[in-house]
Amino acid sequence: MKAIWVVVAESARGRIFTLSGIGEKLHEIADLTHSESRLHSLELSSDVPGRAFDSHGQGRHGMEQATEPHEREAQAFAVELSAHIEHGIRDKSFDALVLIAPPKFLGNLRSALSKRARATIVGELDKNLVTADEKSLQRHVVTLLR
Repeated sequence: MKAIWVVVAESARGRIFTLSGIGEKLHEIADLTHSESRLHSLELSSDVPGRAFDSHGQGRHGMEQATEPHEREAQAFAVELSAHIEHGIRDKSFDALVLIAPPKFLGNLRSALSKRARATIVGELDKNLVTADEKSLQRHVVTLLR
């Protein structure tokens, strides 16, 4: 096996580590941030929802946005992370992939990955460990890969 990439992420930050073997140490190769995910909803959406007339009668009501601004930004960041993963696949930088993220963002990330990238996944952990130190991450990864 060439290497394992460990992607530890949440909606505003993603860290990518490489691991040359199960007994080896993690080495951080990228630390990505998505500052838009930390903005307040009003800063992300300048327009108020539109208004519409009822289909029957004279009433009017406010329209809801299809997706909340923070969720859109989380999805955009998942796409950005998946682009890094795709680049690693093209460069043959890794053979296997481990994903660690909170449940909702893990779903966003899985959705953003190509079929080829999803085929490299050897483990997943649905926890927010993006601020964890490398020693703690190492323990989680070793447990996950056993």
